[in-house]
Amino acid sequence: MSLEHIRTPHPELDAHYCGPLLEIESHIICQHRQIESWFRSQWLQHPAPFYASVDLRNAGFKLAPVDTNLFPAGFNNLNHIFDPLMVQAIQAAVEHACPEARDVLIIPERHTRNQFYLESLAALVDFVELAGFGVRIGSLDPIDEPLHFDLPSGRQLTQHPICRVGRRIEVDGFSPCTILLNNDLSGGRIPILDDLEQTVIPPAELGWWNRSKSDHFTIYQKLVTELCEVIDLDPWLLTPLMRDCGQIDFLKREGEACLEQQVRELLAEIQEKYDTHGIREKPFVVIKADSGTYGMGVMTAQSAEEVTQLNRKQRTRMQASKEGLGIKRVLIQEGVHSFEKVSIDQSAEKFVAEPVIYMVDHFVVGGFYRVHTKKGINESLNSPGASFVPLPFNEACSLPTPSASPDSERNRLYVYGVVARLALLAAAYEHQMIQAKTPQAPTDAPAKREVVA
Repeated sequence: MSLEHIRTPHPELDAHYCGPLLEIESHIICQHRQIESWFRSQWLQHPAPFYASVDLRNAGFKLAPVDTNLFPAGFNNLNHIFDPLMVQAIQAAVEHACPEARDVLIIPERHTRNQFYLESLAALVDFVELAGFGVRIGSLDPIDEPLHFDLPSGRQLTQHPICRVGRRIEVDGFSPCTILLNNDLSGGRIPILDDLEQTVIPPAELGWWNRSKSDHFTIYQKLVTELCEVIDLDPWLLTPLMRDCGQIDFLKREGEACLEQQVRELLAEIQEKYDTHGIREKPFVVIKADSGTYGMGVMTAQSAEEVTQLNRKQRTRMQASKEGLGIKRVLIQEGVHSFEKVSIDQSAEKFVAEPVIYMVDHFVVGGFYRVHTKKGINESLNSPGASFVPLPFNEACSLPTPSASPDSERNRLYVYGVVARLALLAAAYEHQMIQAKTPQAPTDAPAKREVVA
């Protein structure tokens, strides 16, 4: 995947759906005071995770999140105009976690040879350093000496072996009070992170080994319904409908009948909404792994029969996930068309795109468009061949401008930020729900020294 900064003209939306989108944007902008008041009351009771990225889909007639990642990469793709917001938000977020923090230890993903990820990691290091903290990068891989990387951007990175001393993780004597986790733990819990006296942000229990997308979007739906009652808006305009049908094995074809039935029912429910709103598009659903990232274990379907007619290769692909773990549960989600298009070079040709919004604490700090030249309006863009284009807005805007057009760059980003913050708030609720279920760890761990294995 290309991760370079590419300047782009403004995105374009299919003209047929500009009208409905303007109505949604206008309503949200007119109600922004009520929306911000509602968010403030929510953040007081449900503190936001340290950071997150949210994938949005803009169909014109609706705008909805389709994924929320609490251990985001892609920081090198953000528009530099937003850098001051990013730095201030990191300062606030670290202060909330550990008010006396001076240094931060970053624990990254294991695939340290992936240069796209390393560029993101280098950008994250730059942001944390600009925020005024000393930074080291530890490695969960069992390495004996530091690894040095020279990146295409000209940046340099060094990853260090980590060791555990008592209830602390250290890197050559570097033992800060704050550990910034940038590993989504798709492969499961990592014992070296258990029962630390240091503050781990985000907490390890928010890794994909312990989260589910069905839980997340169930909470999201409830929050959207609550907010939309305040601002008098149809919640469906901001929400993907969904179904969950328990355990499934694509290779053994176990759970197939349930999957087929749930797909059929969800497509009928979407069609009913389309009829109500006068939408002529053909409904589709996205079937995705209930946990995990990297766009693995994802397929789309426009009929229930499609899920029972997969060939062996398709079934194998749907069974695979990050770190080689099998998929045992899927989320069936309303597919949201993407009628937004962006150019990835200086030519006039534009391709299907979806905005990805980044937040630190509860602040929107930027984002980019994920663009794919080989994908259509009803396909997943999170796949090999995608390019990433920084949001082409000229202002860092966390509040709208009611006097401007609803479709102005400031107002468009504000609306994106409202939907993304709703997903972030759902993750905050998730965290509290997980904490309530997690037994307290013992506090008398022996002060022995051990190297990560």
